[in-house]
Amino acid sequence: MSDNPLDEIRAEIDRLDRRLVTLLAEREGLVRRAGRLKADTDAVRAPGRVEQVVAKARALATEAGASPDVTERTYRAMIAAFIDLELTTFREPPGV
Repeated sequence: MSDNPLDEIRAEIDRLDRRLVTLLAEREGLVRRAGRLKADTDAVRAPGRVEQVVAKARALATEAGASPDVTERTYRAMIAAFIDLELTTFREPPGV
């Protein structure tokens, strides 16, 4: 253990970041699979689904004692990045 509390906090953040990136990789795999199943780019963008996911994330943040606003901003950025990835996946020829 470090004598510096900030170093300890940073080490914990690093540990959480490793878990978050692992979960993002898992989510990415599912997004890629979903992208291959969608009928068109409107289905990929799915604004109604985006709003459902954001609302659920806000509720989960409240339950967990996290900031719903920070959670929403994080989710919107993540969803936008995954939509871009899914659009690329959707456009790929089958078998790629």
